[in-house]
Amino acid sequence: MALVAYRNLMRAARIAFQGDAPVLAAAQVQIRHEFRQKSSLESSSADSEAAIQHAEDVARILRENVVQGRRAEGQRDTYSEQGRREDAHCLESTVD
Repeated sequence: MALVAYRNLMRAARIAFQGDAPVLAAAQVQIRHEFRQKSSLESSSADSEAAIQHAEDVARILRENVVQGRRAEGQRDTYSEQGRREDAHCLESTVD
């Protein structure tokens, strides 16, 4: 279970921070740190299950709620949303 949660979280970070190498690297370092810190937990313990659930929740938030923007040229405090074309249909269906 922990390995699946780890992989899902790393994948979600890679997708959420695509094109932003410094932020992606920092996220990966933090994910590794948190998992290493909790590696000594008993796999069937409540603390371990809570840590796995937390990782799954963070991955879901990264997939569903993180949007990257790029500053519009020549305009202060104006940003345009960056996203992949295949993600646009998901956004349209959730807005309705």
